[in-house]
Amino acid sequence: MCGIVGYIGTQAATEVLMAGLERLEYRGYDSAGVATVSEGKVHCVRAKGKLHNLRDRVEQEQNPAQMGIGHTRWATHGKPEEHNAHPHMDLAGRVAVVQNGIIENYRQLREELQSKGHKFVSDTDTEVIPHLIAECLSVCEETSLFPSPLLEAIRQAVKQLKGAFAIAVICADYPDELIVAREQAPLVIGLGQGEFFCASDTPALVPSTRTVLKLENGELARMTPLGVEVCNQEGDRLRKAPRTLDWNPVLVEKQGFRHFMLKEIYEQPGVVRTCLEAYLNEDWHSQEAPSSSPINLNLSPALYENIEQVQILSCGTSWHASLVGKHLLEQLAGISTIVQYASEFRYAPAPITANTLTIGVTQSGETADTLAALETEKRRRTGLASQFQPQLLGITNRVESSLAQMVDYLIDTHAGIEIGVAATKTFTAQLLGFYCLALDLAARRQTLPPAQISEILDSLRQLPAQVELILEGQQSYIEELAQDFTETQDFIFVGRGINFPVALEGALKLKEISYIHAEGYPAGELKHGPIALLDAKVPVVAVAMPGIVYEKVLSNAQEAQARDSRLIGVTPVNDPEAGATFDDLLPVPAVYELLSPLLAVVPLQLLAYYIAARRGLDVDQPRNLAKSVTVE
Repeated sequence: MCGIVGYIGTQAATEVLMAGLERLEYRGYDSAGVATVSEGKVHCVRAKGKLHNLRDRVEQEQNPAQMGIGHTRWATHGKPEEHNAHPHMDLAGRVAVVQNGIIENYRQLREELQSKGHKFVSDTDTEVIPHLIAECLSVCEETSLFPSPLLEAIRQAVKQLKGAFAIAVICADYPDELIVAREQAPLVIGLGQGEFFCASDTPALVPSTRTVLKLENGELARMTPLGVEVCNQEGDRLRKAPRTLDWNPVLVEKQGFRHFMLKEIYEQPGVVRTCLEAYLNEDWHSQEAPSSSPINLNLSPALYENIEQVQILSCGTSWHASLVGKHLLEQLAGISTIVQYASEFRYAPAPITANTLTIGVTQSGETADTLAALETEKRRRTGLASQFQPQLLGITNRVESSLAQMVDYLIDTHAGIEIGVAATKTFTAQLLGFYCLALDLAARRQTLPPAQISEILDSLRQLPAQVELILEGQQSYIEELAQDFTETQDFIFVGRGINFPVALEGALKLKEISYIHAEGYPAGELKHGPIALLDAKVPVVAVAMPGIVYEKVLSNAQEAQARDSRLIGVTPVNDPEAGATFDDLLPVPAVYELLSPLLAVVPLQLLAYYIAARRGLDVDQPRNLAKSVTVE
């Protein structure tokens, strides 16, 4: 989950590296460091804590180096202390390395290197890499016929590493070479005019270049002032075509908002519009052929044949979106669906069933557990009879990601870059992906009458304006309401049916950024244990939207009220029954129950944001978290 940057070119490297790290700090912010090469030496500066601590140190120096690497850390091995910060170096201080990932066999390698006289000063797994490279380099410089002894040494070292990692390496003895390698962790190269960049995520590159080259697993690249060479771990040269990102540098700026999270909450109406424009067939009419579809997902017809079951693999916020997806696929398309945590599925997969579609959901497309779970499913089904063959669909915000390369079919959620660690607009976009998939399947399988599909589509088209009404009408009220909860220690969120996952997501957002203990429950389960937690100090937030379980949710809320809990209701505007039940209302426009999660989640996002902001916390970079979980 760490952030890696690298630069070689004509500019002062330190400033380029710092600017890149600032755009990657969402990937980790326990410590940071940069290393550059000039005048035959590696110069390394590191600092504990957030990136501004490193910048304070860097600005005290004059560093003309035009090549270097940088890192912002999310701690895995070793506490967030300066001696554990990257870059790490060999004993002679000639080789410097930054890494994103985990080296699983680092203990074995460390013992072997120590037996050869190497000494270690950190608690990290990464430190074995520069020592291992230095060991290999001493041999390669005498025997290598490879274009670069440094590249050959890194190639030999990488073959000894086990785990998921991406690394960038510089060496004082090779001042015109920056080497990168990837294995199960993202890494992309940016191509500029007489300069080259590398990073663990594309936002770091957008201000400098939009022409990128994505490394695949097992690939290494040698960057020099003259260009980029790519090879595999066997040393074979590879030909790769760059692609152009369609991102604007403005997308990675706050644009006047106090935090990225608030900006991204306010971007949700635009995200909804973009998704609808991308996937809704405006020429479709309910009078058309019964099996025609109003949705254009550009999926192969083979995907729709003989599907009897769906299994969804995901983590965190994506898991909550998947629970809504399960409801939609079962209630609209009539397909039995299971949702599993990807981290659990890896080691205890469900029994293999025939004609099963497996969906992986991940905002970044790089979530390690989700990718590994999909790989497990693909591997165990390959070679079986046709009805058991793997069918993999991905739902992601990053079409250039590892997920996109792995799956047979892809739904792009079109959410744009999301910088805030707590997912907001990407949750909404994932929901829309599931709505489109479920409606597509329902139309093709004829599980819903065309008139009902048309009614749902009409309601979907109204959503952007309805989300805007919530944002315009409730922002000030929720900001003021949040003041009442700055000292609160516990929250309970409840919902039923399709809005139970929204309660889970509301609780997750609050705990992620405010550090308040919050739990989500099905409202009907409150009296089966959790009600014991309730008293006047524990507020209860209930998602109560009109539909088949509306009265039940109100009744469950009243049970909480009888225990002196303060009741906050996400309810339709001007509903008298809700007004009589709740102490505080977070009203949303009246909407078809099936679509209510897309509106109900918005005030919960705002509530979490303003409580955290009122508590004076760093909303965009909550402690212990990172945006993309690329390690197990």
